[in-house]
Amino acid sequence: MKPAFEPGGKLSKLRSVFEGFESFLYVPNATSKSGTHIHDSIDSKRTMFWVILAVIPAMLFGMFNTGYQHYLVTTAVMPGFWQIFFWGVLAVLPYIIVSYATGLIIEFAVAQMKGEEIHEGFLVSGILIPLIVPIGVPLWMVCIATAFAVIFAKEIFGGTGFNILNVALTTRVFLFFAYPTKMSGDQTWISLRDYFSYGTAQPAIDGFTGATPLGQAASQLGTDGALQLTNALGQPLTWWDAFLGLIPGSIGETSTLFILLGGLFLLATGVASWKIVVSTFAGGAIMTLILNAFAGGDAYLSLPFWWQWCLGGFAFGAFFMATDPVTAARTEKGKWIYGLLVGMIAIFFRVCNPAYPEGMMLAILLMNIFAKLIDYCVVQSNIKMRAKRAANVVNASK
Repeated sequence: MKPAFEPGGKLSKLRSVFEGFESFLYVPNATSKSGTHIHDSIDSKRTMFWVILAVIPAMLFGMFNTGYQHYLVTTAVMPGFWQIFFWGVLAVLPYIIVSYATGLIIEFAVAQMKGEEIHEGFLVSGILIPLIVPIGVPLWMVCIATAFAVIFAKEIFGGTGFNILNVALTTRVFLFFAYPTKMSGDQTWISLRDYFSYGTAQPAIDGFTGATPLGQAASQLGTDGALQLTNALGQPLTWWDAFLGLIPGSIGETSTLFILLGGLFLLATGVASWKIVVSTFAGGAIMTLILNAFAGGDAYLSLPFWWQWCLGGFAFGAFFMATDPVTAARTEKGKWIYGLLVGMIAIFFRVCNPAYPEGMMLAILLMNIFAKLIDYCVVQSNIKMRAKRAANVVNASK
């Protein structure tokens, strides 16, 4: 088939599409004809593939938790594991399909118009987008937000490797500001329940909405006493519940345990920077301890950092968003500074702005903007330090 897509072939206008599928299915056999190049077995496609593998544990648990939260409020007796999981798969799968279909169509179209190769960056963004939205968001909104993010946060900057903002987080921030009621849980998508009852009696209610544990915590800002966090039925939640992820929240962000499993895989393969991850968690802990010192009995200000790590999208953002090699800082010192500020700003936003209790999304996007400035300052500092060192050597030799 290849000759038909080569220059002069009858399908030459679709060359980039053919090349995209060919390089996805086969190892490219093209070699450099001039100059010196160092070849590595790890290219951008394989790097993206490692990230997709790493996010699978959080995705699978998110599917289970989606079904678990559904049956928790709609049935008196909790069904078996596979019934819960299958319901979650049917609920989450449309989000993944819509995300990939929308983004890849745009990627293919842009590549065709430019006559360039298809970029692989959306292979990761396409799986991250469904995991950072709540299950109640209508699919058409996800489609619009994905298209907006791919076009305005990526393609107009030149595509993969040139964007200054994380594409998946840009999708979420578009949804949050364009459709705030859908992102805050005012409505719940329950259409799959109407078609798949799995032999159980239909529940007495059509839907259920309620605040996530992080939203509950924010609502108690300014109150005295111990923080009261509950599940959808009003039963008390423990830290272990938050760590495992059996709590309401965005699809892939609830289980710190499964996020940790995937995140450690990224660190072991060298795809993600451990310096950014460690400094992000450290920054969150530092800011939490500072706020704890001024708590004065306030329920939310007194929340310990190990709770903050497990609530909302903090852990997911630290491993899968803040470590994006394109939008994060690249210098070694810059990575420490970048991660530290992400963690501190995220907790500061959470606690000091109860109207928007999440914080992690805006913290990472804000630091995406300043990442290159951080790198510039680090590089200039090194240049000045080496120039001073060289001057001292010259003076000593005189």
